[in-house]
Amino acid sequence: MTVGRFAVVYGELLLRLEPPGFRRLVQTDTLEVRFTGAEANAGVSLVNFGIPTRVVSRVPETVIGDACLGFLRHHGLDTMHVARGGDRLGLFYLETGAAQRPSKVIYDRADTAIRTPADSDYDWPAIFVDAAWFHFSGTGAALGDRAVAALDQALTAAAAADVTVSCDLNYRALLWGDRSAGAVMEPLMDRVDVLIGNEEDAERVFGVRAVGSDVVAGHLDADAYARAAEELVRRFGLRHVATTLRGSRSASSNSWAAIHSDGTSAWASRVYDIEPIVDRVGAGDAFAGGLIFGLMTGMDEQAVVDFATAASCLKHSIPGDFNHVSVAEVNRLVGGDASGRVQR
Repeated sequence: MTVGRFAVVYGELLLRLEPPGFRRLVQTDTLEVRFTGAEANAGVSLVNFGIPTRVVSRVPETVIGDACLGFLRHHGLDTMHVARGGDRLGLFYLETGAAQRPSKVIYDRADTAIRTPADSDYDWPAIFVDAAWFHFSGTGAALGDRAVAALDQALTAAAAADVTVSCDLNYRALLWGDRSAGAVMEPLMDRVDVLIGNEEDAERVFGVRAVGSDVVAGHLDADAYARAAEELVRRFGLRHVATTLRGSRSASSNSWAAIHSDGTSAWASRVYDIEPIVDRVGAGDAFAGGLIFGLMTGMDEQAVVDFATAASCLKHSIPGDFNHVSVAEVNRLVGGDASGRVQR
């Protein structure tokens, strides 16, 4: 399946370094290397679902930058509008948790290329010619004033081009530090159509809480999140709000579901029990990619949340940040085939 009009994603590109298996950093003399980025992860999902996707970012003009772009092109992303400049690519170290030991991320994202764009780096009107969708996340907005200014220009150009805009809040306390995420994100919301987040994001960024839910205890009330979505729609004039609901029993065993609201009605997915978890990093981005695909291709509201939740459920079984699944595989799970039986 191919959709003629394409999507645009904007955000930081990163190098992911992790010990093999479930080792801790103090145990290993080997690190596995992958390139990633929240928005690029969603973009790869879209490419796998048949939607051409253009990534916009900034990487250094070094062999590391070359390797990053080659990796993205290998997975189908259009890198034509990735600017070159700056001194370094951001990176993070990942320890994959198991049982009662949680996964751990250590960021090294100071003074990275995307934080210091030149005025000529992004020709947003040209980038959005014939585009249907623009996706960004809170991790991009957390990177400082110049990155936010570039994002503000992108949103203005997207509005002028009548491009639908989605934002994944993607709250990361390590990136925001003592700055207020809400103070940065709220002025951007007037040009956002679709807001995506996990079970904690709306409260941490905008103070909108799903009353009666307890994330640490694993008690997530879908009705409470639907009411929180209604408040977000009223507050920001959004068209859609989608929230993933992860019940964390341990690092190896989670429940996974989502709700999708237009501010008047809400649609809930089924609840998936995922055990064992191979790699949960990138699951939220996989959900965003599935949600965008569903909305771009005209699925009804229930089908959209069912597809996005199933796609991101499957991501938990795949190492790395990219969700290497097809529309047919997602639809098989939506249809009820969760047996995991060998297909031959």
